[in-house]
Amino acid sequence: MILAGGLGTRLAEETSIIPKPLVEIGSEPILWHIMKMLRSHGIREFIVCCGYKSLLIKRYFEEYRLRALNVTYDLATSSAEYHQPHEEDWRVTLLDTGLNTMTGGRLKRAAGLLDGEPFLMTYGDGVGNIDITSLTAFHRAHGKLATVTAVQPTGRFGAMYLTEEDPHVRAFKEKPEGDGTWISGGFFILQPRALDLIDGDDTVWEHGPMNALTDAGELVAYRHPGFWHPMDTLRDKTVLNDMWNKGAAPWRTW
Repeated sequence: MILAGGLGTRLAEETSIIPKPLVEIGSEPILWHIMKMLRSHGIREFIVCCGYKSLLIKRYFEEYRLRALNVTYDLATSSAEYHQPHEEDWRVTLLDTGLNTMTGGRLKRAAGLLDGEPFLMTYGDGVGNIDITSLTAFHRAHGKLATVTAVQPTGRFGAMYLTEEDPHVRAFKEKPEGDGTWISGGFFILQPRALDLIDGDDTVWEHGPMNALTDAGELVAYRHPGFWHPMDTLRDKTVLNDMWNKGAAPWRTW
């Protein structure tokens, strides 16, 4: 399940025209990159929870074969023949979960499409080289309702090391590793029962439900020390595109 309905206001240079999951890395949207990464770990069925500019996401998948494959149209029979096997075997459900629905509310609206098994949930704006297979095995082993992937992002600014007595810079490191704090990387494995903690459309998943899971001892962290990067700002888009264009994209696991 991929949450793809937010307004993406911090990337307004792009999202005034398209929803953030369609902002491109290389020639394909970040949503495609996320799905390719997940498919490399055996996931082929997706529920995309749409909201803001949902029609554009639906149109992207509607036109997917048309962009990717050569085609012959027979106007006499109103038929189309595609000339090579389709690269993807995805089954994608595009669910309009409302323009102003919060993250928890989007999950709740999609709950009826689940089959009772644990499922992966993530957001349509972050990539990483997370071992989804290992993450899933970890979740099944501990038996709790929810697993969250914990990541340590690198610093965004150069760090200077100073002492109180001496104004001279003792050390400088450009974009150092983080300060040791673990944050949510947005890749969850959830039991469907975890969604019972969501009241309705106004529920923010990251507030009430996650706090309730924590208080009940039902939220376990899977530590991912490898690469993870969000696409929150234009700078993030530039960084990710630079990696992709140089052939050095750590999230390319396919």
